[in-house]
Amino acid sequence: MMRLDHPTREELVQNFDAELASVRNGGGLRSETGLDSETDATLWAIARAYPNVSDELVVAAKKAFAGQLDGSNARRRREDLARRIEEMRRIRDGA
Repeated sequence: MMRLDHPTREELVQNFDAELASVRNGGGLRSETGLDSETDATLWAIARAYPNVSDELVVAAKKAFAGQLDGSNARRRREDLARRIEEMRRIRDGA
């Protein structure tokens, strides 16, 4: 069943820990975890690297998840979207 509310911080931490353990052990990823695209991408990188999961990949996943928790991933996405919109406006206006 699809949930209608956002997961709590505690639920996000539990979901991340479970997904990280899964991919580090050759498992897959679940959907509807509440993890953002940056965090998911790093977890997929670990899944693809299995069984040769490097410490660097794990550190990258933890860093991406920290960015989700502190809002920096979302802020970067908003800033990137604003830059793209501005670029499209400049192109449209011939600037």
